[in-house]
Amino acid sequence: MRKISRLAQIASVSALLLAGACTSKPEAVSTAPPPAPPPAAPAPLRPAPPPPAPVARGPLPGSAEDFRVNVGDTVHFAYDAYSVQDMDKATLQKQASWLGRYPQVRVTVEGHADERGTREYNIALGARRANAVKEFLISLGVSNGRVDTVSYGKERPICTQSDEGCWAQNRRGVTVVMNAANS
Repeated sequence: MRKISRLAQIASVSALLLAGACTSKPEAVSTAPPPAPPPAAPAPLRPAPPPPAPVARGPLPGSAEDFRVNVGDTVHFAYDAYSVQDMDKATLQKQASWLGRYPQVRVTVEGHADERGTREYNIALGARRANAVKEFLISLGVSNGRVDTVSYGKERPICTQSDEGCWAQNRRGVTVVMNAANS
């Protein structure tokens, strides 16, 4: 029996040792937040894309607005006069050049006067002013058949005050595009 009990003791001790070897202390649980990830490697530098092309703004080439804005449609006259002034010849040269680029365009030159004088006198003066502009354009190569004239005398003022500054604005010849090239 002694042999069995000795064997039983060895078996018991072995079992205890094995059981002790299999158990371990529980590890402490960390409550700290996880460490931050390392910074990402910088992306390779690429050149910035070019800015978008600007959208064309402004009048359509060959249009009545193009003529008015980029060329100029008005010349002015001295009091009781109808000859083209030197300072306005450049405007009429630009008009003739523009009309040369758009040969299918027709224009009407309007003659205007200030409020002084009779209606009949101002209609006649406006007609002489419109014809002076027309003749100047023709002298620069614009076909006679492309330019009509009309006189409004003092009937269509752009300024209605009775002073020299206002009257000077009303003494004018206005070239109006009748059929724009690109409309």
